[in-house]
Amino acid sequence: MKAIQQRPLSGYRVVDFGQYIAGPAVAMMLADQGAEVVHIDPPQGPRWDNPADAILNRGKQRVSLDLHREQDLQLALDLIRHADVLVENFRPGVMARLGLGVEQMKLINPSLVYLSLPGFAEQDLEYAGLPAWEGIIAAAVGQFTDMGLSRVLMGITPSFSPLPLASAYASVLGATAVTLALFDRVKTGQGERIEVPIAAALMEGLAYNSMHIEGLPERYKSLREREIERRRTNDLPLNLHYADLQEFLDPFYRTYVCQDGRPFYAVCCSHTRHPIGCLKVLGLWDAVRAAGIPTHSPYLDVADWPDGAECTLLSYPLSREWADLVSNRMKAAFQTKPAYEWQRLFGEAGVPGCAHQLTSEWLASEHALQSASVLEVEDPRFGTMRQLGNICWLQGDTAVTEKQPAQSPSTDRAAVLQLLASWRERAVPQPTAGEAPAARGWLDGIKILDLTNVIAGPTIACTLARFGAEVISIDPAKPALDPWNTSVFGMQANQGKQSVLLDLQSQQGQAVLDKLLMQVDVITINGSDAQLARLGLSVERLQRINPELILCQFDAYGGPKRGPRSDQPGYDDLVQATTGIMARFGGGMQTPEEHAHFGTIDVLGGYCAAQAIGVALVKRAHGHGGSVARSSLVAAGQLIQLPFMYDYPGRTPFNEPSGREVKGANAFYRCYQAQDGWFFLALDQATQLQSLCLALDLADLQLADNQEAEQWLEALFRSQPVSHWQARLSEVDIGCQPLARMSQLRESSLMSSSTGIDLNGPKSVAFIDYPDHPSGHRVTLIAPNSIRLSRARVKLPTAMPKYGSHTRVMLEQLGCTTRDIEQMIEQGVAADQWAERYLPM
Repeated sequence: MKAIQQRPLSGYRVVDFGQYIAGPAVAMMLADQGAEVVHIDPPQGPRWDNPADAILNRGKQRVSLDLHREQDLQLALDLIRHADVLVENFRPGVMARLGLGVEQMKLINPSLVYLSLPGFAEQDLEYAGLPAWEGIIAAAVGQFTDMGLSRVLMGITPSFSPLPLASAYASVLGATAVTLALFDRVKTGQGERIEVPIAAALMEGLAYNSMHIEGLPERYKSLREREIERRRTNDLPLNLHYADLQEFLDPFYRTYVCQDGRPFYAVCCSHTRHPIGCLKVLGLWDAVRAAGIPTHSPYLDVADWPDGAECTLLSYPLSREWADLVSNRMKAAFQTKPAYEWQRLFGEAGVPGCAHQLTSEWLASEHALQSASVLEVEDPRFGTMRQLGNICWLQGDTAVTEKQPAQSPSTDRAAVLQLLASWRERAVPQPTAGEAPAARGWLDGIKILDLTNVIAGPTIACTLARFGAEVISIDPAKPALDPWNTSVFGMQANQGKQSVLLDLQSQQGQAVLDKLLMQVDVITINGSDAQLARLGLSVERLQRINPELILCQFDAYGGPKRGPRSDQPGYDDLVQATTGIMARFGGGMQTPEEHAHFGTIDVLGGYCAAQAIGVALVKRAHGHGGSVARSSLVAAGQLIQLPFMYDYPGRTPFNEPSGREVKGANAFYRCYQAQDGWFFLALDQATQLQSLCLALDLADLQLADNQEAEQWLEALFRSQPVSHWQARLSEVDIGCQPLARMSQLRESSLMSSSTGIDLNGPKSVAFIDYPDHPSGHRVTLIAPNSIRLSRARVKLPTAMPKYGSHTRVMLEQLGCTTRDIEQMIEQGVAADQWAERYLPM
């Protein structure tokens, strides 16, 4: 791929009013692609005093403005008048009161893309006015009470996480929406008002923690789920110790201690090759096979399994008996070599597994630096600073590895006025005559070929389907993954798609692929460079067949450059392990824990790749042809650690709150137990301590020391119910939010697919009930309502069909005769189903 001569978003102008993480992160992502960004700070400087501010505002011009002063307000208005994008993440109504609301700005710049990132939706009368701290949002939607099966079994509630999941999900969805709006604007000249409620973004990101399948067969439940049910049914306490919990984990989905004491994480379940490959690397396959472990197809109903079989090696989970036998042998094997040696051996064998690391170790690791996943930049405040790299990039854009230093906060207007002068010389596009049709989607007419699997990859096209893209999903004629990964996870990630089963490595499959490549705009695949080469998906081939085609490549460890682990397979959990998330969440290297249950990084990674496609579409719309658009799990895993994902000489220790017992970041930002339940307290220590003392009738001295303040507040808050503290603290605008459960939220905000869905409804978070889901089960899924538009259309994607439902129709449309299709099915080149049932019983 040749170097890109012009940055993908060169010429686009952004005014960033954001503070803390979500808003500035959106503008950072746009700046990372070449946009010119002016970041507006309040007169007192940034509201978030954290070195991560240097990352969030890299590549931007900065200026401090007092928007209550006429002169400063007029400068802000002049910037907006000549801008393409405005980003803000205040509570609903704040910008309008400043004279900068969306309706006001449409009058002076009708082509403006105006992005709002409130904590809760503007129409949500119950929550819109809350002080939307990250912890308040997490408490409101159940993040602290539904943080995974392990925490449930250990009886840990609340389960606090220092990771800004909500802001990370919202920022990428916001950046994706902005780029798609800019793509659409090339054709229409129309601006757009976009609202991304951060609470809605968080719930979409945690879709796999909240989905519900009525009557899910027992075979899909893990040992942990069965133990939780057993204890609840028999009224037994949920109080497992960490060490005891490990024995309820599948042997191919757990941590092992190695010869050097460093833990190693194996994630090799659910695949036709990976469990056997793992046992071969460990030297155990022959013995386990001789012991008679079942290896029948997981797509058979349980009634058709071989006599005596309670599980199969090729599907998650194993039975308790086989799990104990296999894990005991694996424990002994891992003790024979150090962790990094196993990491090398697993990588060479193409088997998913890695050594656990701390975030500080990841930042200094050979692969992170060589791949440019982590960048070393010269920061004016911190000197040589290691920072997380881009969340996505276009191949050939060498500037992504050559970051400009982050800008220091400044009240000097000279640089901004000079930039404004250059903006005035370039006209803002004007809307075309007449309004665009109201029912039009941004991606109407765009066709996507989806070759991905599991969660992260399918999330890419699923995210784009809501904007009108047509998606054709091709999976292998013979499944490589079990029904848990395909049919269960696919209910969420494969909505809005047509399903085709085809062997793309066969001669006939390659011929079909050639025809499709001529017709589609985008092809998505989650695979390394080596995997793409096996499918023949070279840049040269794609450009020869379709010069306008965008190839979106998503993998585990990929970065803008190649590193020693670039071709190694990996999953969400492995990136959690290698970048330090699991050690932080668990409280150290001796007790690492998966963060949440499924999709912490996976879903975010899909959003990052969707953003890459949006950037590539903008570039193509300006006549620059197709691109290779890329992102990775590592990029997403770094983003959700943004408050910690940096290092520099003299950095304070990596000692942020971590572990199972921690309830928050400090005395004024944490979970507290009231008389009748838990709530989250959040306030600004710099400006609201006196208000807290006034509301609680406390002397200032009682809150001078953090530890003393915690003790005082713990005792005080236990004395009254949550509603009492909500009433008193709301009077002084201090966050006090009861800890909800996701199941409660799901039941209270359910929409029916049979009675019509309003994706811009009055609730920030909504679920959709599918009583007649194609699976034959009643299924409840999170609604795709995190991106709300005022002009363009967002549609509800269709439910995921049974795999192979569109094979025959698609092959016919591509010119295959009925006889051709039957022969392809007989030869195993194509298939119209994997199993008799959508979800094998």
